[in-house]
Amino acid sequence: LILMFYAVFYTFLTGLFSLTMWVMLQTVNEYTPKYQDRITNPGLMIRPRTDSLLVTFNTSHESTWLAHVQALNAYLDFYNDSVQVSNNDQCKPGTYYLQEDSGDVRNTPKRSCQFNRTMLGQCSGLEDKTYGYSEGKPCILVKMNKIIGFLPGEGKTPYVSCEGKAKNEKNEWTKDNDKVHELQYFPPNGTLDLMYFPYYGKKAHVNYTQPLVAVKFVNITNNVDVNIECKVYGSNVKNDDERDKFAGRVVFTLNVGSDGTGSA
Repeated sequence: LILMFYAVFYTFLTGLFSLTMWVMLQTVNEYTPKYQDRITNPGLMIRPRTDSLLVTFNTSHESTWLAHVQALNAYLDFYNDSVQVSNNDQCKPGTYYLQEDSGDVRNTPKRSCQFNRTMLGQCSGLEDKTYGYSEGKPCILVKMNKIIGFLPGEGKTPYVSCEGKAKNEKNEWTKDNDKVHELQYFPPNGTLDLMYFPYYGKKAHVNYTQPLVAVKFVNITNNVDVNIECKVYGSNVKNDDERDKFAGRVVFTLNVGSDGTGSA
């Protein structure tokens, strides 16, 4: 009798739970998150990805930078020109690639614009197979987080710019490029063309290719931690909110060791 009671009881609970889930799923839009308006400003991330935003290696020891190279190779596979030409469109630069739905009729799957690996120049890994890591001139990829429907602003192509940061006597972060020196950006000027916006979501925008900016540190000071801040600039992008240190920017540390005296 007791076993029968528990069998009926748990069957009822299972049915109630299933019904609740079914009702909830009827209210969920599979293409657009319900609370996406709570995230209105994109952040930035870097590749290669590290646990603590610390990219450290020694040019004299391949074992310290090989993992970074392999991570970049894997990440950029999707950006190979052959893949992009096969899957994506050759779009008109400087304008949004709008693909709106018509009422209840969904215009899916959305098409995507090509972002070819060759656009990353010296940081594409096609000519320099080590992305500069073997010679102490590393490339860092910067990408802007995806937000469904986000438009960076008309009339001004967003771009990424990086600079050195150091703490002053008041323990405040200030601009300090004494250890950074020359930077090179790919595509030129660190631009994120408008044609890669808006993003329509993972389900609708199946082959969406996220635009990247590669930053090459040509002659960074060796054997010391150098703090780098990269910001994205655009008419609809905020990057100076002191309450949100990750809005429109990313801060990471780069340590390029050499001659067996740096990081290993």
